[in-house]
Amino acid sequence: MKSLKRTPIYLFLTLAAGVSIFPFLWILSSATNKSIDVSSGRLLPGSNLLNNFRNLTEQVELGQAMWNSAKISVTTTLLALLIASLAGYGFEIYRSKAKDIVFNILLLSMMIPFAAIMVPLFQMFAGISGFAPAIGINTIASVILPTFTTAFLIFYFRQSSKMFPKDMLEAGRMDGLSEWGLFFRIYVPTMKTSYAAGAIITFMSSWNNYLWPLVVLQTPDKRTIPLLISNLGSSYSPDYGIIMTAIVVSTLPTALVFFLMQKHFVAGMVGSVK
Repeated sequence: MKSLKRTPIYLFLTLAAGVSIFPFLWILSSATNKSIDVSSGRLLPGSNLLNNFRNLTEQVELGQAMWNSAKISVTTTLLALLIASLAGYGFEIYRSKAKDIVFNILLLSMMIPFAAIMVPLFQMFAGISGFAPAIGINTIASVILPTFTTAFLIFYFRQSSKMFPKDMLEAGRMDGLSEWGLFFRIYVPTMKTSYAAGAIITFMSSWNNYLWPLVVLQTPDKRTIPLLISNLGSSYSPDYGIIMTAIVVSTLPTALVFFLMQKHFVAGMVGSVK
């Protein structure tokens, strides 16, 4: 009887899952078809995948774009996890009359859209280019520095730190550990699920970042994979088979990162400590 009552729920969830996964299946199928087949709405897989991939690598520097995106995403993720976890740990563990004020100001910054600060940010990096070209316009550093951590990630680590057993810190202090030792030898290993979830969120956001790299990267050799896909679609007669193949290739790293860390993702998002 219970199974019969749950049938509508299962049907609804199945329908919702089908609607959610359909775009991904359509992209995979389209990557195996010719452009004319994609334009005509063909849903079945074809046999043109290798030809699309070969044309893609001949038309654009796919490897260079993937490497640029990988450098930016990995560096951004490592810096973001370090800085945001240090900040979240400090906001939660240490006592200060001003910390709540600073934290509230930090949260208010989440209300400012990136488009509102994009022009002054570009002017700042353009000015830096004159005396520090290594971090000025058209460099990998200019993409990483404004985005390597966010107020949301700091908020996330502070909330996760609320679940951290404070007695472990007191035990560490009694054993003679320094404050840095407490963080790296006790906090970091204990909060591995939170780090895994933060890594997935940050890596995906950095890998798919489009607007700021579009503004600050000005030469083809610095182009990231979202910019490359955008350029493929901006031609007078775009080849949709090649575009879909590029999208599939660009999705593989983020899918790999997610599947490698998925068992920690849910636990990390609910603030569990293991």
